[in-house]
Amino acid sequence: MPELPDVEAFRGILASCVQGRRIRRTEVYDAGVLHGVSAGRLCRELTGRRFAEPERRGKWLLARTDGPTVLLHFGMTGELVCAGSGEPAHAHDRVVFTVTGGRQLRYRDQRKLQGLWLVDEAGLDRMLRDQGPDAATLTRKGCEAVLAGRRGSLKSVLMDQSALAGLGNLLVDEILWRARLHPARRAGALSADEHGRLHTALRRTLRSAVRAGRVPPRRSWLTGRRDDPGASCPRCGTALCRKRLAGRGTVWCPDCQPAPTAGGET
Repeated sequence: MPELPDVEAFRGILASCVQGRRIRRTEVYDAGVLHGVSAGRLCRELTGRRFAEPERRGKWLLARTDGPTVLLHFGMTGELVCAGSGEPAHAHDRVVFTVTGGRQLRYRDQRKLQGLWLVDEAGLDRMLRDQGPDAATLTRKGCEAVLAGRRGSLKSVLMDQSALAGLGNLLVDEILWRARLHPARRAGALSADEHGRLHTALRRTLRSAVRAGRVPPRRSWLTGRRDDPGASCPRCGTALCRKRLAGRGTVWCPDCQPAPTAGGET
């Protein structure tokens, strides 16, 4: 599923492909990805508009124009592709924006679990008002505030978009492995040292992943080993554990990430 680094990469694609260019035509090949707007209204309201500088908030991408904003969420399989107007359509191209200069921005999505919304500023505020702070901007104090008083597990809180926006399953497992914290630890029970380790791991992991445009499957990362047969920890070689936590398949090292006690402490 696209996480913060993927969406940041899509923001870059949108900016380099269409920012500052006028929309000549909008084609909807599958209205099933549209939410709260018809294909006809999407085309009418965007034709002639100019794409402005895009923004990312958590896992959402804001394709701003000099009128309404196209709000995109990529679900599990969505992506943005920049193409020439003469290039053949892909089977999973759902919405295509043709801009001046012959470029096309294509929203491509196989499974169609999310899609596009057309919103004004008030609608944008309504859509995003329940999001927590963006993980890429989180300070050490902000990280402590997100976890303060939380009785849920670290895994569940860090993946909760209303607590902290942008992190998904791979990133959370990677960050916790780097911080040497068990995913089932109670979020509100960390020591000052553990808070520091968590924030450092979060910041460094996001920085590397954003540069890569994804959560990279490097062999030195948990992400690069988690799907191996008989997977072992890249740091200590211990066999990795796998269990469903917070509704998601979770991987950790039982040696590097000690299990919590009944009270949530290690």
